[in-house]
Amino acid sequence: MINMGIIGYGYWGPNVARNINSCEGAKLISICDLNEKRLNHAKSNYPFIKVFSNPRDLIASKDIDAVAIVTPVFTHYELAQLALENGKHIFVEKPFTASVSQGEELINLAYKKNLKIMVDHTFLFTGAVRKMREIIDSGELGTLLFYDSVRVNLGLFQHDVNVIWDLAPHDLSIMNFLINKEPITVSAFGTEHFGRGLEDVAYVAVQFDNSFIAHFHCNWLSPVKIRRTLISGDKKMLVWDDLSSDEKIKIYDRGVEFKNTEGIHKLLVSYRSGDMHVPKIDTIEALKLEVDYFVECIEKNQEPFNNGETGLKVVKILEAADKSLKSDGKKIKI
Repeated sequence: MINMGIIGYGYWGPNVARNINSCEGAKLISICDLNEKRLNHAKSNYPFIKVFSNPRDLIASKDIDAVAIVTPVFTHYELAQLALENGKHIFVEKPFTASVSQGEELINLAYKKNLKIMVDHTFLFTGAVRKMREIIDSGELGTLLFYDSVRVNLGLFQHDVNVIWDLAPHDLSIMNFLINKEPITVSAFGTEHFGRGLEDVAYVAVQFDNSFIAHFHCNWLSPVKIRRTLISGDKKMLVWDDLSSDEKIKIYDRGVEFKNTEGIHKLLVSYRSGDMHVPKIDTIEALKLEVDYFVECIEKNQEPFNNGETGLKVVKILEAADKSLKSDGKKIKI
């Protein structure tokens, strides 16, 4: 049995608590939050737990094996470092850290202590993303050509990070999970409209090689909420609409073919438009699968695939995007 504590019981913390409490291999021991009302709410839901207003007190508890850090990104490094130094495995909300150097330090510390780091990229455990990985790995789409993602809505404005750091980690982690390539450069454009110094609309391009590129649109000012990803291959194309209730993934047998015309310097272009089909996907709650997997990794002493290194890859792109924003969209090497 893995005894767990949670730091942060705001927006996402209650979901983490519920899934830890329902996990057969885990026991929810304590919850910490700076807000007394949130602590009272936690205590009413889980009367058997200990509550703390100081995260150091929770981390120092000898009856805790692992700590879930569900707090703003600027707090991740200090809390994660303290937890690791106290011999606790850590489950860290995305993004992993506020900088590449912080992430590297935590990974090295966990390695020395033989402790597990899991970064909460929950989408990697959804039925849709796992199905997309299966489809891509099978070769059904063919050679991948481009990846295009739109994640926009009206708000929620964050006070400590821009729209890229808030929304893009989801899609960057998904892209890294699906695409078996290493990014080379990142370029980003964005703007802010309210004098806060934090971009609220942004576009990020990730270049992998001469034939594959990924593009991300992040926006807090959209009048509609859109969660859509398009992955194109030279055989078929895939569209994932996360807001769709029954047809989240659609695969289109469509494409473009080019043929050289003999004797003249022109190309013949032909378009293929075949059937569309909707694959069946699992509907098990992603966070439940993730928490169960975290506990399993600790019990079996195995490295999770969404470990610190995985989280660091996302932070590298985010950090490069920030540098590009400040350099008028200049390509930044990763």
